[in-house]
Amino acid sequence: MSFVILRSPLFRHSSFVIRHFALTMATLLILSCNKTPSSQNSTIDPNGPVEVAVPEHGAYTGAFMDFGDEEDDVTLEMIEDFEQMVGKHQAIIASSSYWGEQTFPTANLNVVWRHASLPLVFWSPWDKPYVQNRGPDKFSLNDIIAGKWDAYIDKWADGAREFAHPMIVAFGVEMNGDWFPWSGTFYGGDDWADDANNWKGPETFRRAYRHVVDRVRARGATNIKWMFHANNYSYPLDTWNFAPAYYPGPDYVDWLGLSVYGQQFKDEPNPDITSLVDWPYRELSGLDPNKPIMIAEWATGEFPYEPGEPGIHKPEWIKQALELFRTRYPRVKAAVYWHERWQNVDQTYSNLRVNSSVESLQAYRDGVANPDWLGNLTLRALPKNNFQRQTARIPPSAMQPKKW
Repeated sequence: MSFVILRSPLFRHSSFVIRHFALTMATLLILSCNKTPSSQNSTIDPNGPVEVAVPEHGAYTGAFMDFGDEEDDVTLEMIEDFEQMVGKHQAIIASSSYWGEQTFPTANLNVVWRHASLPLVFWSPWDKPYVQNRGPDKFSLNDIIAGKWDAYIDKWADGAREFAHPMIVAFGVEMNGDWFPWSGTFYGGDDWADDANNWKGPETFRRAYRHVVDRVRARGATNIKWMFHANNYSYPLDTWNFAPAYYPGPDYVDWLGLSVYGQQFKDEPNPDITSLVDWPYRELSGLDPNKPIMIAEWATGEFPYEPGEPGIHKPEWIKQALELFRTRYPRVKAAVYWHERWQNVDQTYSNLRVNSSVESLQAYRDGVANPDWLGNLTLRALPKNNFQRQTARIPPSAMQPKKW
């Protein structure tokens, strides 16, 4: 069984800071706004060696909260405001770490872990300016494989090891699209590689992924769980570009992730959830019979419809998603909402935020209120020899749960 979890919309792809931990007499209670803490955590010290368990029942709820253009401006205030708005503590908080920044996001992860949430980090080999659809930059997959960026990878891994708490990392998300520079479309696409028995584009990504994971593990960052994070449908929609061709293998993956977006621009349709998830869920499930699945990004925009025009309105889409993710797709053990708004080149807005309308926000609040959506993490103690120096300790001051 894999433990712990853990990244961006079609606009971008054509397109725990101390809180809710209750520590009493060296015992931890991970609290949500409206749920009793799990008794499993009552004797576990979050400052010791722990891992986050995959839920046996239900699924963790989480969000990315519009953390700025680099997706890394994480603040406690923004997290608290979001949780107050939706009425639930978030088990997972997502943010990005772009290679162009050449830093490890220690401060962001400390905010998230001290808040009693699990950090999900989208680690993207992307250089400034962070513009899509422009092909490989200096962090090309070939250069990664050749070792050009090993010093940076090692430094990032050292930061993760020193952080020491559980975290999920997704390297090179949505690789089966054609909008990010690590897409297989830029590395030989459907050309066949006889030595790898695979297409060159996906194989290049697999080799880079394995290289990165191997180096991070070699630096002792055992607190990371790795997520293979694909888009729900491949672009281009060709066999060579399907997610299985990119899969680096079970030894390199703890979670399987999917991006699921509805309408992001006014001229697009807004398909229902079954259309967006049924086939991709089967495809991802086929990669491994046991690994948990995360809806690593999901959202839709708020757009008006003319009378009689086909499409599903955002409140109904959100309601449907929060019901079907937990009932129709039993291997889904987490879902992370992409709470963002942006302005398009034609000056229109794509508003994916949960509060884009009163009706949409209410649909989200009603959906996540279901007890199967878990705002509390379940911790599992690890042997003491797994302990590493902790930098983000949970003090006894965070004693009481907050009711929204």
